[in-house]
Amino acid sequence: MVASTNSGQLTAQDNAAITTVEQNISKISQVTLVRDQGTSKDGQAREAIIGISPSASFSNAATTLINQVRSKFNRASNPGLSFHLTGQFAQQIDQNSKSNSSRNNVQLFSIIFIIILLLIVYKSVFAPFITLLPAALTLVIAQPIIAETTKAGLQVSPITQILLIVLILGAGTDYGIFLVFRVKEELKHGLEPKEAVVKALSKVGVSITFSALTVAAALVSLLLASFGIYKGLGPALAIGLGIMLLAALTLLPALLAVFGRVAFWPSKPKAGGKTIGIWGKVADRVIKKPKLTLLIGLLIFGGLTLGLIGYRTTGFASTGAAPTTTDSGKGAAAITKHFAVANINPENLILKFDKPVWEDLSVVQKAQSQLTSNTAIFKSVVGANTVLTTQELAQLHSTLPPASKLPPVQPANINVSPALYQAYRSTAQFISADGETVQYYAVLKAGDSGSTGALQVVPRVRTTLTTVASNVGAVDSGLGGIDGAAYDINHVATTDLEHIIPIVLIIIAVLLAILLRSFIAPLYLIATVALSYFASLGFAMIVFVHIGGDEGLNFILPFLMFIFCMALGEDYNILVMSRIREEAHGKVTLKQAVTKAIGVTGTTVTSAGLILAGTFAVLAIAGGGDSAGDQIQQIGFGIAFGILLDTLFVRTLLVPSIVVLLGPWNWWPSKLWRKGMNKKV
Repeated sequence: MVASTNSGQLTAQDNAAITTVEQNISKISQVTLVRDQGTSKDGQAREAIIGISPSASFSNAATTLINQVRSKFNRASNPGLSFHLTGQFAQQIDQNSKSNSSRNNVQLFSIIFIIILLLIVYKSVFAPFITLLPAALTLVIAQPIIAETTKAGLQVSPITQILLIVLILGAGTDYGIFLVFRVKEELKHGLEPKEAVVKALSKVGVSITFSALTVAAALVSLLLASFGIYKGLGPALAIGLGIMLLAALTLLPALLAVFGRVAFWPSKPKAGGKTIGIWGKVADRVIKKPKLTLLIGLLIFGGLTLGLIGYRTTGFASTGAAPTTTDSGKGAAAITKHFAVANINPENLILKFDKPVWEDLSVVQKAQSQLTSNTAIFKSVVGANTVLTTQELAQLHSTLPPASKLPPVQPANINVSPALYQAYRSTAQFISADGETVQYYAVLKAGDSGSTGALQVVPRVRTTLTTVASNVGAVDSGLGGIDGAAYDINHVATTDLEHIIPIVLIIIAVLLAILLRSFIAPLYLIATVALSYFASLGFAMIVFVHIGGDEGLNFILPFLMFIFCMALGEDYNILVMSRIREEAHGKVTLKQAVTKAIGVTGTTVTSAGLILAGTFAVLAIAGGGDSAGDQIQQIGFGIAFGILLDTLFVRTLLVPSIVVLLGPWNWWPSKLWRKGMNKKV
């Protein structure tokens, strides 16, 4: 909390009002401490640290707690005296509140975008709404169910809600497109509407089920993560996806059966109508020169993967800055203005001693001098000796009560200058009351708090601090603050992905092997999706870092690309390969089966991919207006490109060319393999 006035120095009445506010805040049940940090050198501001119980930081009552604290400000009636609450927790609450409008915009604009694109794809008035209704109902049902699971102890990440919207609308629309296009195809084959729905569901229902299972498996595997955001995302999103699958297999077919041909009005699917369009022609060209197609694809994807040179992440630490128009933003500005040596998110360098430093205050000065001398790491280091000399500190400690016990207004019986009195009071933030813990605030030379440079120098800061601790006889040391936390989180997040990705790939490979009854096809399907993932990540590095000048990719972007490009990308693999396998059972060659399968699924895959990619593009545009706008744009546009790459190249070019090159070996060791070995390719 910071209280300040712009009309001269704080008066006795101002200080009394500030003290009253601090006392009132300390009475709030979830507040564990209120520690006054003293008055600024210009005499125009006072600062206090407010501690809250850990449970309040993660409970649903977090916003209520912040509002309770701020409600105490209104009781100060002094004109010209302003109060603000800032710091990491307050900033997060303000930012979340500010981003609620972005979340609503994402949901609204995503639905509008999907409807418009479905109208173009289906050439129908009713089909888009029939496709979208199960996804919309799933969102309505899934959110309260997920909320209820938290009462049973399920962790839910802060970003779950906005990702649930994108996942359900994207996946739900995919499943809808899979079924609707197959129903339309069966109508062209002469079936009646209800018969068409039954046959379509019997064919693509398996594909839809396995598509959902692959994504759900990837999400549930996140329970193995150490990072709370990952662990809290997986089960919640998997629940939403499970509800979506049920709706896709029950409600959607029922709606299509009820509406019949009216669902496709004003277009009229006629028996004998064309079922193979432009994608059939593309597939025909691909299978004529599969080696060339595969080579070109590998060169393009390999080239994009080179963008990963110099790969680095950022983003966690910088997400703490709230918009300047919020209360926490104004508080940060007030601290910067009045406390020249302070930093809203400083590096906290902490030393622990086995006896009070009051017995030998020279160690406090020695530690500060050694830290300050490391000019290659620290831009400035602030401690008790910044405001008082060792002699002044020793003398004041010997004649006055502990600094943390002194009132803001100097008692009449204390015979020291007001400046010395306030300076001594402010040392409470640097030396604990028992004298065994000493803290320094540091500003890093590598960059501002939250920057990539600051994160990268954290190991050197810790090494330096350990050395200084040893030199001055401290028994322990530690780095506090947002950069130390961000470095550890980035490390854990990256390690989690390195461990989880292989597990997910194995799970997906097993599911593909069961679906396709093949040990060979899953290998190259996994390989192509993995290649697409790294190419997309490389492209994001090229656009946002190498060209755009960003400090690094948002730390959560590789994870989201993993979920939406690798796991969800297998949806299209499953649909295409299932159809190729279906056609290969007929009296056709494998090349003919590929041409037919790509011809009838190409529009489906392309439409689904465009909608999913467009949904993320909407996220980037609609959600990119707040303080985290650059990061949201990275996430939205980065994933959108990955999906498009997967949709337009992997599924329609690379996979068909590999299938043709392998011939019957695609199906080894199933009966289809033995049948294909005796059939012309």
